[in-house]
Amino acid sequence: MGVIITKTGCYIPNFAVKNDKFLQNSFLDEKGNTFLKKNQEIIEKFSSITGIKERRYADKNHNTSDLATFAALKALEANQEEKESIDYIIFAHNFGDTDFGSKQSGLMPSLASKVKSKLNIKNPNCVAYDLIFGCPGWLEGLIQAYNFIKSGAAKKCLVIGAETLSRVVDNFDRDSMIFSDGAGAVIIEKSDSKNGVIAYKSVTYTDSNEVDILNFDCSYNPSDKHKYIKMKGRKVYEFALKKVPEAIKECIGKTNINIEEIKKVFIHQANMKMDEAIVKRLYKLYNKEIPENILPMNIQSLGNSSVATIPTLFDQVLRDEITNHKLNKNDIIVFASVGAGMNVNSMVYKI
Repeated sequence: MGVIITKTGCYIPNFAVKNDKFLQNSFLDEKGNTFLKKNQEIIEKFSSITGIKERRYADKNHNTSDLATFAALKALEANQEEKESIDYIIFAHNFGDTDFGSKQSGLMPSLASKVKSKLNIKNPNCVAYDLIFGCPGWLEGLIQAYNFIKSGAAKKCLVIGAETLSRVVDNFDRDSMIFSDGAGAVIIEKSDSKNGVIAYKSVTYTDSNEVDILNFDCSYNPSDKHKYIKMKGRKVYEFALKKVPEAIKECIGKTNINIEEIKKVFIHQANMKMDEAIVKRLYKLYNKEIPENILPMNIQSLGNSSVATIPTLFDQVLRDEITNHKLNKNDIIVFASVGAGMNVNSMVYKI
């Protein structure tokens, strides 16, 4: 028995925000001081490191659960009969439904239940729950769905990752330019095929203050008492560069697959240079050079939408929407992510 992804979908908001939108921002450091550098220089350096030229923000009238529903509908292709056969809806996010202009996240009822309602699924045996696991949340949801199916507790699951991070960023923080909105969804189910999920690995590090590397904390503007998404960029980079390649290698080590057989690495779109460095480090662990066109990316135009990045990128590649990147039947790929917790996970998958 195999467990395979049978359908994919994503929702990319229409509102594109280019880097020059931030030219008038009043960026401050952690102590609330104004930078000596002009915003033009700050933005150019930011773009050279992250690769981000623009990002997408959700419509003012749409919430995270709306974006998730749009992605799910695309994956389900409006098939009512298939919707009713879903055993679990697993919805990865980190900040709930945050209304435009609001500073408060809505976490009850679960966003998964909201999506089930928006999809008009009547079956009470379709269990819907949320998963908060940082940026690796969608992949962790996929791992949970796989285990439900392998154990016989489910035959078909809908796994979603969605965020509206534009509503939880501190506009006085340079890192606000990184984050974006979006949603991705997949149907994963039992199959007679031997393809699908081959192996996975998940880890959580908290013993050396990793829990504080990415968190929810005060604005850099002392007069603003609200809390926003915050990260210690250098520590994130150092952590990811060490822990993500290790997790991927351990995951591959659970299989009989050689690193040369991997066709693509779908890594969380956090930072272009960091992602490239992670994959280079992975191949260095095998004393290999990184192959050409191994690493599809969309961060340049979509930014970092947290849990939505991998399923969105995967959907785009399957639909031939990413230049120089295609997938064929029996291709072996890797999913990998890192984020708040600090959590790291990886999966080896055969198309």
